[in-house]
Amino acid sequence: MPTPEPLTLYTADRVRIDAGHFRGPDALCFVLAHGFTCSWRQPALRRIAGVLNRFGGVIGLDFRGHGGSGGRSTVGDREVLDIDAAVGAARRRGYERIAVTGFSMGGAVAVRHAALHGGVDAVVSVSAPARWYYRGTVPMRRVHWAIERRSGRLAVRLARGTRIAPNGWDPVPEAPHEVAGRIAPVPFLVVHGDADAFFPLEHAHQLYGAARDPRELWVEPSFGHAEVAATPDLITRIARWAADAVAVRPETAH
Repeated sequence: MPTPEPLTLYTADRVRIDAGHFRGPDALCFVLAHGFTCSWRQPALRRIAGVLNRFGGVIGLDFRGHGGSGGRSTVGDREVLDIDAAVGAARRRGYERIAVTGFSMGGAVAVRHAALHGGVDAVVSVSAPARWYYRGTVPMRRVHWAIERRSGRLAVRLARGTRIAPNGWDPVPEAPHEVAGRIAPVPFLVVHGDADAFFPLEHAHQLYGAARDPRELWVEPSFGHAEVAATPDLITRIARWAADAVAVRPETAH
Protein backbone atom coordinates (compact mmCIF):
# COMPACT_ATOMS: atom_id res chain seq x y z
CA MET A 1 0.00 0.00 0.00
CA PRO A 2 1.41 3.44 -0.89
CA THR A 3 2.48 5.91 1.78
CA PRO A 4 -0.35 8.38 2.36
CA GLU A 5 -0.06 12.12 1.89
CA PRO A 6 -0.35 13.58 5.43
CA LEU A 7 -3.12 16.16 5.75
CA THR A 8 -3.87 18.69 8.46
CA LEU A 9 -7.41 19.97 8.05
CA TYR A 10 -9.40 22.57 9.96
CA THR A 11 -13.13 22.36 10.56
CA ALA A 12 -15.61 25.21 10.39
CA ASP A 13 -15.36 25.48 14.19
CA ARG A 14 -11.54 25.53 14.00
CA VAL A 15 -10.73 22.03 15.24
CA ARG A 16 -7.54 20.56 13.80
CA ILE A 17 -8.13 17.22 12.07
CA ASP A 18 -5.41 14.68 11.31
CA ALA A 19 -5.98 12.88 8.01
CA GLY A 20 -4.21 10.95 5.30
CA HIS A 21 -4.75 10.88 1.55
CA PHE A 22 -4.17 7.81 -0.61
CA ARG A 23 -4.18 9.05 -4.21
CA GLY A 24 -6.42 7.28 -6.70
CA PRO A 25 -8.18 7.95 -9.99
CA ASP A 26 -9.84 11.36 -10.04
CA ALA A 27 -13.31 9.94 -10.67
CA LEU A 28 -13.99 8.80 -7.08
CA CYS A 29 -12.72 9.42 -3.56
CA PHE A 30 -13.80 7.54 -0.45
CA VAL A 31 -13.90 9.50 2.79
CA LEU A 32 -13.26 6.86 5.45
CA ALA A 33 -14.89 7.56 8.82
CA HIS A 34 -13.90 5.36 11.77
CA GLY A 35 -15.82 4.22 14.83
CA PHE A 36 -15.60 5.41 18.43
CA THR A 37 -12.04 5.21 19.94
CA CYS A 38 -10.52 4.22 16.57
CA SER A 39 -8.14 6.06 14.21
CA TRP A 40 -7.48 6.01 10.46
CA ARG A 41 -3.90 4.98 11.26
CA GLN A 42 -4.92 1.71 12.96
CA PRO A 43 -4.26 -1.54 11.06
CA ALA A 44 -7.96 -2.36 10.56
CA LEU A 45 -8.65 1.04 8.99
CA ARG A 46 -5.48 0.90 6.90
CA ARG A 47 -6.55 -2.50 5.55
CA ILE A 48 -9.95 -1.08 4.61
CA ALA A 49 -8.30 1.95 2.99
CA GLY A 50 -6.09 -0.40 0.97
CA VAL A 51 -9.10 -2.22 -0.48
CA LEU A 52 -10.99 1.00 -1.22
CA ASN A 53 -7.87 2.46 -2.84
CA ARG A 54 -8.15 -0.11 -5.62
CA PHE A 55 -11.33 1.67 -6.71
CA GLY A 56 -10.49 5.32 -6.04
CA GLY A 57 -8.72 7.77 -3.81
CA VAL A 58 -9.16 7.55 -0.05
CA ILE A 59 -9.06 10.21 2.64
CA GLY A 60 -9.02 8.73 6.13
CA LEU A 61 -9.52 11.08 9.05
CA ASP A 62 -9.35 11.01 12.82
CA PHE A 63 -12.50 12.46 14.33
CA ARG A 64 -12.03 15.23 16.89
CA GLY A 65 -10.73 13.89 20.18
CA HIS A 66 -9.33 10.80 18.45
CA GLY A 67 -5.81 9.86 17.41
CA GLY A 68 -3.85 12.80 16.06
CA SER A 69 -6.76 15.24 15.88
CA GLY A 70 -7.39 18.08 18.30
CA GLY A 71 -10.52 18.89 20.24
CA ARG A 72 -12.77 16.51 22.13
CA SER A 73 -15.18 13.92 20.88
CA THR A 74 -18.86 14.85 20.86
CA VAL A 75 -19.70 11.22 19.95
CA GLY A 76 -21.57 11.90 16.72
CA ASP A 77 -22.69 15.53 16.98
CA ARG A 78 -20.13 18.05 15.73
CA GLU A 79 -18.18 15.34 13.94
CA VAL A 80 -20.26 16.23 10.88
CA LEU A 81 -17.88 19.19 10.56
CA ASP A 82 -14.91 16.82 10.56
CA ILE A 83 -16.33 14.89 7.60
CA ASP A 84 -17.15 18.17 5.87
CA ALA A 85 -13.49 19.20 6.15
CA ALA A 86 -12.40 15.90 4.58
CA VAL A 87 -14.95 16.25 1.77
CA GLY A 88 -13.59 19.73 1.08
CA ALA A 89 -10.05 18.35 0.94
CA ALA A 90 -11.16 15.73 -1.59
CA ARG A 91 -12.83 18.36 -3.78
CA ARG A 92 -9.71 20.51 -3.71
CA ARG A 93 -7.71 17.53 -4.97
CA GLY A 94 -9.90 17.28 -8.04
CA TYR A 95 -12.09 14.29 -7.25
CA GLU A 96 -15.33 14.31 -9.23
CA ARG A 97 -17.37 12.07 -6.92
CA ILE A 98 -17.17 11.44 -3.17
CA ALA A 99 -18.50 8.44 -1.26
CA VAL A 100 -18.48 8.79 2.52
CA THR A 101 -18.04 5.36 4.12
CA GLY A 102 -18.50 5.25 7.88
CA PHE A 103 -18.32 2.54 10.53
CA SER A 104 -20.36 2.48 13.75
CA MET A 105 -20.18 6.05 15.13
CA GLY A 106 -18.63 7.06 11.81
CA GLY A 107 -21.61 5.58 10.01
CA ALA A 108 -24.00 7.66 12.11
CA VAL A 109 -21.93 10.75 11.37
CA ALA A 110 -21.89 9.92 7.65
CA VAL A 111 -25.69 9.77 7.64
CA ARG A 112 -26.04 13.04 9.53
CA HIS A 113 -23.44 14.80 7.37
CA ALA A 114 -25.11 13.80 4.10
CA ALA A 115 -28.52 14.83 5.40
CA LEU A 116 -27.51 18.12 7.02
CA HIS A 117 -24.58 19.31 4.88
CA GLY A 118 -24.82 17.44 1.57
CA GLY A 119 -22.13 17.83 -1.06
CA VAL A 120 -21.46 14.08 -1.42
CA ASP A 121 -22.38 11.56 -4.08
CA ALA A 122 -22.89 8.32 -2.13
CA VAL A 123 -23.18 7.34 1.54
CA VAL A 124 -22.39 4.02 3.19
CA SER A 125 -23.11 3.32 6.86
CA VAL A 126 -21.73 0.10 8.32
CA SER A 127 -22.81 -1.17 11.77
CA ALA A 128 -24.28 2.25 12.59
CA PRO A 129 -26.78 3.12 15.32
CA ALA A 130 -30.10 4.51 14.13
CA ARG A 131 -30.82 6.32 17.39
CA TRP A 132 -29.03 7.68 20.45
CA TYR A 133 -28.83 6.38 24.02
CA TYR A 134 -29.16 2.71 23.08
CA ARG A 135 -28.24 0.52 26.06
CA GLY A 136 -29.74 -2.80 25.02
CA THR A 137 -26.43 -4.70 24.82
CA VAL A 138 -23.57 -5.14 27.28
CA PRO A 139 -21.01 -3.47 24.97
CA MET A 140 -23.22 -0.39 24.61
CA ARG A 141 -23.73 -0.14 28.37
CA ARG A 142 -19.94 -0.06 28.67
CA VAL A 143 -19.75 2.65 26.00
CA HIS A 144 -22.24 4.79 27.91
CA TRP A 145 -20.24 4.35 31.09
CA ALA A 146 -17.15 5.56 29.21
CA ILE A 147 -18.96 8.60 27.85
CA GLU A 148 -21.09 9.69 30.79
CA ARG A 149 -18.88 9.15 33.82
CA ARG A 150 -15.70 11.01 34.66
CA SER A 151 -13.96 7.77 35.57
CA GLY A 152 -15.05 6.26 32.26
CA ARG A 153 -13.76 9.20 30.25
CA LEU A 154 -10.43 8.99 32.06
CA ALA A 155 -10.20 5.25 31.40
CA VAL A 156 -10.88 5.69 27.67
CA ARG A 157 -8.33 8.49 27.45
CA LEU A 158 -5.65 6.37 29.13
CA ALA A 159 -6.47 3.15 27.28
CA ARG A 160 -7.34 4.46 23.82
CA GLY A 161 -6.17 8.06 23.71
CA THR A 162 -9.73 9.26 23.07
CA ARG A 163 -10.67 12.58 24.66
CA ILE A 164 -14.40 12.98 25.26
CA ALA A 165 -16.19 16.28 25.88
CA PRO A 166 -17.41 16.19 29.50
CA ASN A 167 -20.67 18.13 29.29
CA GLY A 168 -22.79 15.96 27.03
CA TRP A 169 -25.17 17.27 24.37
CA ASP A 170 -27.07 20.56 24.64
CA PRO A 171 -29.21 20.47 22.60
CA VAL A 172 -29.43 16.80 21.66
CA PRO A 173 -28.55 16.46 17.94
CA GLU A 174 -30.91 14.85 15.47
CA ALA A 175 -30.55 11.08 15.53
CA PRO A 176 -29.54 9.34 12.29
CA HIS A 177 -33.00 7.90 11.66
CA GLU A 178 -34.57 11.35 12.13
CA VAL A 179 -32.61 12.82 9.21
CA ALA A 180 -31.98 9.81 6.94
CA GLY A 181 -34.90 10.78 4.71
CA ARG A 182 -33.00 13.91 3.67
CA ILE A 183 -30.11 11.98 2.07
CA ALA A 184 -32.06 11.29 -1.16
CA PRO A 185 -31.44 11.63 -4.07
CA VAL A 186 -27.91 10.63 -3.01
CA PRO A 187 -27.57 6.80 -3.08
CA PHE A 188 -27.49 5.35 0.43
CA LEU A 189 -26.27 1.88 1.49
CA VAL A 190 -26.95 0.44 4.95
CA VAL A 191 -24.74 -2.52 5.91
CA HIS A 192 -25.24 -4.47 9.14
CA GLY A 193 -24.26 -7.87 10.47
CA ASP A 194 -26.64 -10.35 12.04
CA ALA A 195 -23.92 -11.09 14.64
CA ASP A 196 -23.39 -7.46 15.74
CA ALA A 197 -22.82 -7.44 19.50
CA PHE A 198 -23.29 -3.65 19.82
CA PHE A 199 -26.36 -2.78 17.74
CA PRO A 200 -28.97 -5.40 16.73
CA LEU A 201 -30.45 -5.49 13.24
CA GLU A 202 -33.38 -3.31 14.28
CA HIS A 203 -31.03 -0.32 13.94
CA ALA A 204 -30.33 -1.13 10.30
CA HIS A 205 -34.02 -1.63 9.57
CA GLN A 206 -34.89 1.65 11.29
CA LEU A 207 -32.28 3.55 9.27
CA TYR A 208 -33.33 1.95 6.00
CA GLY A 209 -37.01 2.47 6.76
CA ALA A 210 -36.48 6.16 7.46
CA ALA A 211 -34.50 6.73 4.25
CA ARG A 212 -35.85 7.24 0.75
CA ASP A 213 -34.80 5.74 -2.55
CA PRO A 214 -32.22 5.23 -3.92
CA ARG A 215 -31.28 3.06 -0.94
CA GLU A 216 -30.14 -0.48 -0.24
CA LEU A 217 -29.94 -2.68 2.86
CA TRP A 218 -27.39 -5.46 3.15
CA VAL A 219 -27.82 -7.84 6.08
CA GLU A 220 -24.51 -9.72 6.30
CA PRO A 221 -24.61 -13.26 7.73
CA SER A 222 -22.18 -13.89 10.62
CA PHE A 223 -20.78 -10.35 10.36
CA GLY A 224 -19.97 -8.78 13.71
CA HIS A 225 -19.31 -5.11 14.30
CA ALA A 226 -17.67 -2.40 12.22
CA GLU A 227 -14.04 -2.16 11.13
CA VAL A 228 -12.52 -5.09 13.00
CA ALA A 229 -15.07 -7.55 11.60
CA ALA A 230 -15.13 -6.21 8.03
CA THR A 231 -13.59 -8.65 5.56
CA PRO A 232 -11.79 -7.68 2.34
CA ASP A 233 -14.67 -9.27 0.43
CA LEU A 234 -17.25 -7.05 2.14
CA ILE A 235 -15.18 -3.90 1.59
CA THR A 236 -14.68 -4.85 -2.06
CA ARG A 237 -18.43 -5.21 -2.53
CA ILE A 238 -19.01 -1.86 -0.81
CA ALA A 239 -16.44 -0.19 -3.06
CA ARG A 240 -18.02 -1.66 -6.19
CA TRP A 241 -21.46 -0.53 -5.02
CA ALA A 242 -20.16 3.03 -4.53
CA ALA A 243 -18.40 3.08 -7.88
CA ASP A 244 -21.55 1.91 -9.64
CA ALA A 245 -23.77 4.30 -7.67
CA VAL A 246 -21.79 7.42 -8.55
CA ALA A 247 -21.29 6.32 -12.16
CA VAL A 248 -25.00 6.32 -12.89
CA ARG A 249 -25.97 9.24 -10.70
CA PRO A 250 -26.61 12.73 -12.12
CA GLU A 251 -24.86 15.81 -10.77
CA THR A 252 -25.01 16.27 -7.01
CA ALA A 253 -28.34 17.86 -6.16
CA HIS A 254 -27.32 19.59 -2.94
